[in-house]
Amino acid sequence: MSKHSSIRRRDFLRLSASTIAVGATFDALAARISRGDENSLRSSGYGPLRPVADEVTGLKLLQLPEGFRYLSFGWTGEPMADGSPTPHTHDGMAVTSDKDGQIILSRNHEIAETGRPIGSASITYDAKATGGCTNLLFDANREKWMRSWPSISGTVRNCAGGPTPWGTWLTCEESTLGPGDEYDGKRFDYEQTHGWVFEVQPEGESDPRPLKGLGRIWHEAVAIDPETGIVYETEDRKEAGLFRFLPNEPGNLRAGGALQMLKAVGRDDLRNGLKTGQTFDIEWVDIQDPERADTPGTYDHQGVYRQGVDAGGSTFARLEGAWYGNKRVYVTATSGGDAERGQVWEFDPKEQTLTLRFESPGMDVLDMPDNMCVSPRGGIVLCEDGDIVPQRLHGLTPKGQLFTLAANNIDFRRGGAPHGLANEDYRDQEWAGATFSFDGTWLFANIQTPGVTFAITGPWGDGLV
Repeated sequence: MSKHSSIRRRDFLRLSASTIAVGATFDALAARISRGDENSLRSSGYGPLRPVADEVTGLKLLQLPEGFRYLSFGWTGEPMADGSPTPHTHDGMAVTSDKDGQIILSRNHEIAETGRPIGSASITYDAKATGGCTNLLFDANREKWMRSWPSISGTVRNCAGGPTPWGTWLTCEESTLGPGDEYDGKRFDYEQTHGWVFEVQPEGESDPRPLKGLGRIWHEAVAIDPETGIVYETEDRKEAGLFRFLPNEPGNLRAGGALQMLKAVGRDDLRNGLKTGQTFDIEWVDIQDPERADTPGTYDHQGVYRQGVDAGGSTFARLEGAWYGNKRVYVTATSGGDAERGQVWEFDPKEQTLTLRFESPGMDVLDMPDNMCVSPRGGIVLCEDGDIVPQRLHGLTPKGQLFTLAANNIDFRRGGAPHGLANEDYRDQEWAGATFSFDGTWLFANIQTPGVTFAITGPWGDGLV
């Protein structure tokens, strides 16, 4: 690990230590749900939401509490630093560098189509794939977006991922398709196999070679324990596994390692029929062939998952968001629970236990959480991807109460859409990529469609998020 990597690791540990309130957050929330007290699940948060004008376009794109403001950037079609248009379908994102107020973010684009790559050949994995990542620079001192640029190219359905303790971004492909494969009746003439994880640098060129040891999976997100370097991986399928990659050299994922799948002792199916607060001892089962895309004789896209299940691994419902905090790994199961409106799971690496910390009793409480992040103040931000209009960002306070932090207010039915976008109502489109600056002053987040990134700030205070 380089000197620069060691510095980034210390920064990551400092931020992780600041999230000590997270465990208490979920404990308090679990107690409320177990009492059936849904009203007490809600907090007034920072107050009622109201339409607020964007300081860049003047358009009222978001609803926010009093005192909060924001700046938009990186719209689909907006020119990047190299003159190329910003790709569409903004998804997972994280701050990877934050030095002297110069904040760099890496942002995914969940694109599956074949066509021309978004970046140069030197950062392109598959010349027929159009997904990838763009990086963005925000100057917190000037409160101004500066520029964006392609950071990795030629990948497929870059859905989520996760920041590393050494200051890079792991971007994940939510697909296991390869050359000539068909999916939903459509043929994809890729030149390379897909279903991999790639490492993206905050500056300079990224190596477009996949990290194949992390498995060929219908990937969603990753979270890394900075104390061990172990990578925890979620899988977004109706039948999904929670995996971990044990690196041979922590901090150097190209050095190889072993892939395993979680087994909850005594429980094969974790999708429903559980009680909030229920805890399982866990074990890990080995994946013999991490590069297997399909079960032999099929095209089920479950080659790794089925190996794990056959060895005793447990099944989750659509695992999506993942984040490390409070010396725990938190993951969201978007459609998990009896109401199929979402679960939040907590894994304790030291105790090797898995706890159901939150299960939504219905969409009015929380409707299908997707991406998530932990604030430096200890609160949680959950990106909702459900059926409610408008789509919302939720905060989860250290006292265990949920509140609506923001709402999507993008409605161009009367015209005014920038950068040649369609004049449509986008309020039903999901939030994604929530991530804080290291000091917690700025919350960055995306609206996936029409595709735009926001820098949000306001009177965060203490004790909420």
